[in-house]
Parts: sequence; structure tokens; C-alpha cells
Amino acid sequence: MLKGTTLYYFKTNKDSNFTGIIDISRDAFVKRDTTTKKKGCFCVGSSTGRVFLMYPDAEKQQETDAWINILNAVIMKKTTTPEPRVTITQPVTVKEPPKAQVVPKQTDVRAALATAKDYIPFLAPAKPGQEESKVAEFWTIWSESIPTRQELTDGSITFELVTSCTMDKLSWRCSGPQNLFIQKMVDFFWNVGAPESEIDRLNDVGAIVNPPAIGSWIDMSAPGGMDGGWFFPVEHGIKQALEAADEAPCVAQVLEWCNENGVSSCYSIGRDMGAAPPRQTEVKFLIGKGSIKEQLARARSAFDCFEFPFPPEEAVQILMGCTGGLALSVVTSSEGFVRIGLLFPKPPEQAIASLCSMSNASIPNHQQLQQALNVDAPEWIELQYLNTGYGYGVYVEGFEVAFHYVAGIETPIGKRL
Repeated sequence: MLKGTTLYYFKTNKDSNFTGIIDISRDAFVKRDTTTKKKGCFCVGSSTGRVFLMYPDAEKQQETDAWINILNAVIMKKTTTPEPRVTITQPVTVKEPPKAQVVPKQTDVRAALATAKDYIPFLAPAKPGQEESKVAEFWTIWSESIPTRQELTDGSITFELVTSCTMDKLSWRCSGPQNLFIQKMVDFFWNVGAPESEIDRLNDVGAIVNPPAIGSWIDMSAPGGMDGGWFFPVEHGIKQALEAADEAPCVAQVLEWCNENGVSSCYSIGRDMGAAPPRQTEVKFLIGKGSIKEQLARARSAFDCFEFPFPPEEAVQILMGCTGGLALSVVTSSEGFVRIGLLFPKPPEQAIASLCSMSNASIPNHQQLQQALNVDAPEWIELQYLNTGYGYGVYVEGFEVAFHYVAGIETPIGKRL
């Protein structure tokens, strides 16, 4: 499987984890091989000097031709922009992606969010005569629980949107002053069936952290996933923050890793309010100072410690131009680790296009979404991994790319940031 300039090989067609990789750099070469008697054989020389023999279907000469042509194109390509992911079974025709339709920009944050929602394929407005989907209805109930700007007398309200690269999964987040949000949040959780014990947990953790700002979030997906919960977007001691999590060995592992790596605080703590356990708790924290290579080494140690595969090297390389500190998002439950994410701030301009090409996702869809939100780029790009068994049939398990947008910030009427 070719992704950008990296060729992944597997033991069998059914394996989800690759056996090794071949870097198709300028130093590589590809040509037909005449040293074997097998038909259609060609060889690939890597930058390390190792030569790999490839055996496509002997009855399909075009497969050999297609592989040689596209690998040579990668070697000769003058830019470093990854090619779309390709699994070759026939000659490939590479087409320029269609240009995104121009979307009128909104200056009002809430209007921009409503416009952006309509550009999400599975949240698009229902056609005449059709009922609104349950996922879209869930979004409406959540959005109506957010305090109005007229009620805001101090502080600010922040709106965020997180979307997967394929736009099949979304997270909507909104936060603001505790005294303004708390009652409306509790009412929302009651309305969607959160148990009383979890509302008590929200109060208990709030008493420990005493955050000046709190917020609610909802997750949704094209297959019908719907989840919600609360979060505190404030810096707090990692040990106290983990009081929000259910007791489990994985929570102790997180605390131990943080102690060993000099991580004493997190900048966000959150928890889901699902009607049934296991419930999930998320902490986000910066992973220290130093060069990006030093931070990546620290991140890799966390992935290893928590037994997650590290993100593909190609995706990491795309984001090496980010400036600022990297962060980790770790989600735990009483049954073990759920998800881990490596977050890169202020991504390079071409990062979205490159990651979309790598993931076979639509670049124009993201361009339209950004125009609707009136933003130029995401605040963070997250390379995340969801453990097997936690997708529940509605969320993608394994590796995924997510874009984090700050959709806008509201201040009291008559005031500016």
C-alpha cells in the first residue's frame, strides 16, 4: 500500500498492521527484475540500499506497469506533498481535486456554526417531506442549551468544532463562565437521560477544581453515534484532575508517566455523561519543553507505556513544521485505555491538504467548512488512536486524523476581546 512517499508491506491481505515500510525517496529506484523466473516481477531499491522484489498478479501485466509508473512518479516528484493513498489493481489516472464551492462567510459565531453544520454531509438539512435525523435533532437540543449572548455579562463564550479527516465524526464544544453555564448544562444532561450519579460527579469534581469556566460537548458520527458530556478548560494539577476518572490501573499508569516526565498539570479535563458505563474521562496536557524531536520522543514513550501504536511516520512528518508545544489527549475508563491523541498546534498551511490526500478524504469539503466557520486553519491537528472495542459500531477504531477549530468567541454585547 502506497501512502505519499511511504510504501507499506503486510504479511497477508487481511493484516491491519504493516510488517515494514520502504521509503520511496529520491535515492530509491524501481525497475523490472530479470533475475527471477516469475512473471511480472519488479524490484524497488530503498534509500537504505536494501532491494525488495515485488510479485503482482502474473496474469495482469498492467499491475506491474502501474506500480512501476506510479513509484517512478513519486521518486521524480519535486514537491513533498503526499500523493493520495493508492492500492493498485489497475492503471491509475491522477486527477486534480475539484475546487471548493465558495461559501459566504458569516460574522456571527452562531450563524457560522449553523452554516457549517449544513456542510457536513450527514447533518445536511432534511429534504422536503423527510424527518430530521436523530443526530441532527441531538445537535439542535445541545445548541439550544447554550446560554445566549444577551445573558453574558462577564467573561466570554468559546465555540469549538473538531472533525475527523473524513468528516464522518464531529465533536462540538462550548464553554463559558461557570455561573452562567452550570444550570443549563445540568438541564441538558437531564433531558438526554444522564444518570443522577453522573450529575453528582460533575458537582463533586467541580468542587475540587472550582473552575472559572466550564463547558459541554457532544460527539456524533455518520453511522449514528451520539454522546455528550462536560469539560473544564482550565489548568489544574494532574493528580486532582484524575479524580474525575473511574478507578482503574490505567489511571495509575497515566499518573506515573506524568510524574516520570515532569508533567504536573493538565489544561483540560472532561467526562462523558452516558446513561450506561463504562464512562470515559479525558485529560489533555502539554508534554514539556525542548525541540519538537525531544517532544516526539516523549510522546512516543507515552504511546509505548499505554500500549498504543505510534502514529504513521508520514503523518508525523507532515506536521513537523508546527510551532509550539505538543500535547497529549488521554481517555480512560474503568475497563482500560480508550483513546490517545497527539496534538500539533498551529499546523503548516499545506497540512490539511496533505493529510486529506493521505487519508483519501475530500479537500474541498474541508475548504467549505473553514469558509463557513470564517477560519483560515485549525488550532490543532490531532493524530489519534481509538482502541478496539470502543467504537461500538458507530466510531472508527484504530488510527484517525482530527482537525480542531476554534469557531469563534463571544463577549458581552458592547465589549471586545
